[in-house]
Amino acid sequence: MAESNKSFLSDEIDKLRELRDELRVQAELGRAELRERWHELEKSWHQLEGRLKLARESAREDSQNVREAARLLAGELRDSYEHLRKRL
Repeated sequence: MAESNKSFLSDEIDKLRELRDELRVQAELGRAELRERWHELEKSWHQLEGRLKLARESAREDSQNVREAARLLAGELRDSYEHLRKRL
């Protein structure tokens, strides 16, 4: 995988981590329906972390597929976090 793609994914994960931390506080204080959605997003977050761990541990050829899957999941999480943020 090209270095710029690795950097993009790393930057995306850092931004998601910040957004996640911000929303965690707000969701814990928010309504029950938003808390439920938060818990669903937490499951996806843990899936993303697992995929990234696999990518780091896998052979270079295999990790490219894992990174691509992680990149897609990161995009889905970003959209979901932004939607949740708008509802708070």
